[in-house]
Amino acid sequence: MCGIVAAVADRNIVPVLIEGLRKLEYRGYDSAGLALLNPGLTRLRSQGRVADLATLASGLSAGAGVAHTRWATHGAPSEKNAHPHVSGALAVVHNGIIENYAELRRMLAGHGYAFVTDTDTETIAHLIAHVLKTTPDLLEAVRQATGQLVGAYAIAVLREGEDRVVVARNGAPLLLGVAADGCYAASDASALLQVTRTMIYLEDGDVAEITRSARRILRPDGSPVDRPCHESALSADAVELGPYNHYMQKEIFEQPQALANTLELIGGARSVSPNLFGAAAPELLAGVRSVLILACGTSHHAGLVARYWIEQLAGIPCSTEIASEYRYRHSVPDPAQLVIAISQSGETADTLAALKHARGLGMKRTLALCNVAEAAIVRECALKFLTRAGPEIGVASTKAFTTQLAALFLLAVTLAKLHGRLSPEGELKHLTDLRHLPRAVQQALALEAEIEAWAATFADKRHALFLGRGHHYPIALEGALKLKEISYIHAEGYPAGELKHGPLALVDRDMPVIAVAPNDALLEKLKSNLQEVRARGGELYVFADADSAVAASEGVHILRLPTHYGLLSPVLHVVALQLLAYHVALVKGTDVDKPRNLAKSVTVE
Repeated sequence: MCGIVAAVADRNIVPVLIEGLRKLEYRGYDSAGLALLNPGLTRLRSQGRVADLATLASGLSAGAGVAHTRWATHGAPSEKNAHPHVSGALAVVHNGIIENYAELRRMLAGHGYAFVTDTDTETIAHLIAHVLKTTPDLLEAVRQATGQLVGAYAIAVLREGEDRVVVARNGAPLLLGVAADGCYAASDASALLQVTRTMIYLEDGDVAEITRSARRILRPDGSPVDRPCHESALSADAVELGPYNHYMQKEIFEQPQALANTLELIGGARSVSPNLFGAAAPELLAGVRSVLILACGTSHHAGLVARYWIEQLAGIPCSTEIASEYRYRHSVPDPAQLVIAISQSGETADTLAALKHARGLGMKRTLALCNVAEAAIVRECALKFLTRAGPEIGVASTKAFTTQLAALFLLAVTLAKLHGRLSPEGELKHLTDLRHLPRAVQQALALEAEIEAWAATFADKRHALFLGRGHHYPIALEGALKLKEISYIHAEGYPAGELKHGPLALVDRDMPVIAVAPNDALLEKLKSNLQEVRARGGELYVFADADSAVAASEGVHILRLPTHYGLLSPVLHVVALQLLAYHVALVKGTDVDKPRNLAKSVTVE
């Protein structure tokens, strides 16, 4: 999860590289660096922010170079581990994780290559240099070297004496920019809008050469290929509203892309790597005996879903605590427990305080799950996973929640693998389901018109009840929270099996009951609970899967989502509930993005 910028142009490209890194700094912040031809190979690296690198590069001039802003996976954040990495006259920047780097490292060490960093990227540099001994053309050498890599990568390679840059991608984003004065490459179009809007999107397996006046793209077998140019439509800052009526609506519909961004590092992977959660993750996660999740509000609901996943997949006990309560009670610390702090902003005061309390009790295995790279909670934790939801302006969290769920599912799969509870077939299925998740969410969003029609019936309602079972119970909680936050309808979420233990007393024709009804092992139990509602005259609104055997009838309204999506089904169902809350709020005429008495980032206790 790093950012790459490269350029070969008839201008001083140093300011272009620095500005491009600033635009990509959301992708990584541990360190930054660049390599230039001016005319020899010059390398500058800095631990910390791009601003520090900009100071170091002040006054430099070059016509070709590569640059990088890093989010550490292999090797701690340090100048030593910062990109670019070199092998002789060769410099490489890299985004991704090379799964077979240890094997390659042993092979290369046997050929006399000395390793001075802790990263997997240095292996790429030495591997290309090794291939160059028998294949002197840089483009061909990169093609052959990348054929030996297993994992996800986007790389840019610069070689002294050659006025060109060679790039390659597999499972990690990389695109080319074409301008009148040269050619460029970057991880994201936003980094190149300063020089061009003409973009070429590389596909997995592509290896490309860019010069001042041309580009050449090869497939893995060496055959040439043309990729079409696209004029980027990206012109507004990410925090602008654009064509949407509200930020909440915008952010609901950004979820497929936010999920794709969050999961980009598994795009080309055949297996999960604990290094996704930080350089120290393999050691820290392997010794975990239990998990404690600390969070507030929507993030707490994400933790509740994760508890089901972690216990089912990894067989590890998991508890979820409301952060504002955790540090005010006597708890039993366990140094072998993994403490996960979840926060969209990374500055939530209660969660930060609870995290510090856990660390004070001697629990040092800590993981931050956050949407903001430089946040306080991230700095406090030994491990980290940054969701790539992008800026979320609406107070009622949407895309931050679903990206948290995706990250937590990835963690559950990783823990299951580390603890020997995951077959290769199971691992591949989970990765496939995750990769398909953005498309499945897009299908759920296509139901907006039907959900909007339902919302009209809520105009005069003052109360609502949400029901779910199993790992959809927290989704019922989240649906109720969304509705109460922005429509001011009093709403409560309950496990459907608890209905007869109290909430059934509230059910009448004026209190709509919203049920989450996936086609899972608990569906028949849920159907019995729904009969209890109908017997008391309650009006049911059921979010069912396409294959759920739940029939519409008088007082029973059915909306069918895509076919049941297994363990990841909660992600699809919560998107439908977000849309319901949004459209009910429109009917009620409330301020969707700025609900009364609430703020986006809660930085006070």
